[in-house]
Amino acid sequence: MDRIQGTEPQPQQAMLVIEGLSKVYTGRHNARMIALDTLNLTIPKGQIFGFLGANGAGKTTTIKMICGLIFPTSGTITVNGYSVAHQHSMAMRQIGAVLEGTRNVYWRLSAWENLMYFGHLKGCSGKELKLRAEYLLRELDLWDRRHDSLRVFSRGMQQKVAIACALIADPPLVLLDEPTLGLDIQSARTVKEWIFRLAREQNKTVILTTHQLDMAQALCDRVAIIRKGHVLADKALSELLNIFRQEYYQIKVAGSVDAQWQHCFEGMSIAQENEETILTGPIADQGKLLDYLNKLHSLHYPLLSTTQIEPNLEDVFMQLIAESEKGDHRENDLARHR
Repeated sequence: MDRIQGTEPQPQQAMLVIEGLSKVYTGRHNARMIALDTLNLTIPKGQIFGFLGANGAGKTTTIKMICGLIFPTSGTITVNGYSVAHQHSMAMRQIGAVLEGTRNVYWRLSAWENLMYFGHLKGCSGKELKLRAEYLLRELDLWDRRHDSLRVFSRGMQQKVAIACALIADPPLVLLDEPTLGLDIQSARTVKEWIFRLAREQNKTVILTTHQLDMAQALCDRVAIIRKGHVLADKALSELLNIFRQEYYQIKVAGSVDAQWQHCFEGMSIAQENEETILTGPIADQGKLLDYLNKLHSLHYPLLSTTQIEPNLEDVFMQLIAESEKGDHRENDLARHR
């Protein structure tokens, strides 16, 4: 049967589209500092996206440009079809954000008053706002403290109120910059479960920045790793881990490897455990693996086991950063010899 004209399925609109985004700061003597260099990202609806990097990598700069708090030097940002530059008000209605290092709530107000205030700012009112506030406070275990001033709350409780305020208008895009910072184990678990449910049950898009890579691995569908304003990788988490899966090994030998020989195993982490040494890390091919085993044999360390292991996100992150730093060193060496 011929397809009826005009009924072809349409591609799902992306929640966030970033094209050619750059941010350059000018310092003393007109020195230029590139905080972000030509970033391109497209994030679909309902995805938990991990945006990872060391301090100063460009993560928070990107988040603040998405929120319209700072202006890009070049490039465009579109949120749920609205341009941050040209349809700012509508674009901001699509976003709920908790920014690390920024006071996201008013400490002199109670939890309830904060939710009412931020709800009104987002255009919410009446019974619907109150029902939404009650739902959020109950979900985050804050209902019994709703009338207490935030000044008497712990850092973790203040963070949970900030998250509730970010969600009060039920935005489709949620930006969470270090959301579990300062939380105890139980509170952090509550927030992590909440993030998972936001995407899976409510089809929200969540952009998560965190230094807790185990949390990112547990939650994220996709991960981008950024360094010095450049994206080093942007892939589905399973694909990213699979790329490195064939390269990771654990070699266990008896005895303690002397510090003077540890340079022979560059790139491997070396740990001592119960009079044994465990070398763990990426090994590019079987030839390199054989070189390591022969070296250990020549140093008279009895081999106990050699195992191919599953890398975790921290392993992948550290290897990508290390490879990028090697590239910097090569560029610096070339520049010195020009």
